[in-house]
Amino acid sequence: MDGEGLAIGRESPLGEDLALLFERHTADMHADTPPESIHMLPRSALVSPEIAFFVLREGGVPVGMGAVKRIAADHGEIKSMHVLAEARGRGHSRRMLDALIAHARSEGMARLSLETGVQPTFVAARGLYARAGFVESAPFGDYRPDPNSVFMTIDLEGAD
Repeated sequence: MDGEGLAIGRESPLGEDLALLFERHTADMHADTPPESIHMLPRSALVSPEIAFFVLREGGVPVGMGAVKRIAADHGEIKSMHVLAEARGRGHSRRMLDALIAHARSEGMARLSLETGVQPTFVAARGLYARAGFVESAPFGDYRPDPNSVFMTIDLEGAD
């Protein structure tokens, strides 16, 4: 992707060297969110024709992941976006988000939505999404109102 040995590409979520990413993602989701409000997909469920799964590698080592799930012909959802704590602060989350948005656009999606938490551990993520143009929205797809969830969406036809 650039001269720093960074690459983002589509991969299988079942890749052998991705275990740490999934372990950390799961631990973060369970850290301060009630179980009934965790909407993370199990790793095996990310293997689906409706889901495009991406890995960010730094020097060949996986340090971030994210996925876009098609939930309607023109609507996608960001799933399982995570960057390892030790790799944060270097713009990797924004790189991954930009790649997911670009993928959604290339697939003809007009809107991209996500669900994230209200807890303090999600403040940085909500800020990242807002800076990218996402705005708070009503629940979408199969989601229902949840006091532990924030729903956000971006209009891909009007966003840059």
